[in-house]
Amino acid sequence: MDKLSFKNLIFLALLGFLSFVEADLKLGFYDKSCPKAEKIVFDYVKKHFPNAPALAAPILRMHFHDCFVRGCDASVLINSTSTNQAEKAATPNLTLRGFGVIDIIKSLVEKECPAVVSCADILALAARDAVAVAGGPFWHVPTGRRDGLISNATEALNNIPPPTSNFTALQNSFANKGLNLTDLVILSGAHTIGISHCSSFSSRLYNFSGKGDEDPSLDQVYASNLKKLKCKTPNDNTSTVEMDPGSFKSFDLDYYKLLLKRRGLFQSDAALTTVSAIKAQISKLAGGPLEVFFNAFAQSMEKMNKIEVKTGNVGEIRKNCAVFNS
Repeated sequence: MDKLSFKNLIFLALLGFLSFVEADLKLGFYDKSCPKAEKIVFDYVKKHFPNAPALAAPILRMHFHDCFVRGCDASVLINSTSTNQAEKAATPNLTLRGFGVIDIIKSLVEKECPAVVSCADILALAARDAVAVAGGPFWHVPTGRRDGLISNATEALNNIPPPTSNFTALQNSFANKGLNLTDLVILSGAHTIGISHCSSFSSRLYNFSGKGDEDPSLDQVYASNLKKLKCKTPNDNTSTVEMDPGSFKSFDLDYYKLLLKRRGLFQSDAALTTVSAIKAQISKLAGGPLEVFFNAFAQSMEKMNKIEVKTGNVGEIRKNCAVFNS
């Protein structure tokens, strides 16, 4: 990935052109209307993200949260108003970062081609490029998404699986979006990069069953270290912890290895090992090779970024990603 270039990405995308066209989405959707659009996104990411590698995880997470609420329609980017609590205000999204990055990229694209490229496409492309530039897998992003006209905090709360989810809840949440158990296991692998606030898992350390106890499924030594060095009080809402300690900036297999050691940070991580068939799948992934995980992650992302997309005349092309067109 050190010699990654936009031409390399385009070549890989063209190889799969016939295989990844769905509805009105297609690779190269903007080839005529805004031929430089994808290059503008990629060039910005490649220039700025190596200096801030921790941004890849937030942009990828933002894309995930967007697609799970009304589909991949950039509804997560909308600001709240006096009359509407937008998705940003929902508890799962309060710790999202990177909105400013998407706004900058959108402004650059708007200068080139006003009112042509959707915010939904920019977010989908930026997530892919951020992971690729960080040394992770590449996946195809057919474009042509339109931006949604609704952003509701309650819908976000109801559709984004929380870190406290058990296996059944995770399975149902993914199934509701047309994703299967393999997608669940593979997309959870995104936790190989990024950080989490203590508030997302502190109950596992301090009050798992309401009796001031630890989650017995969490490795005791790991739990003790988290309490001693990171999340020192039950109500710590500001401290952060690496989700994949030691390699949280590297897209690798360590997340799966940690799960097998009972060191997944969230309840939802630990939940993946409660079903024998899924645990076996995790063991196989953890054993490598890395290419198998990369290929599977690409396939699952290609499914996810097509969830309930709006195309044609549905929705709009926002001028400002944070505000509906007037």
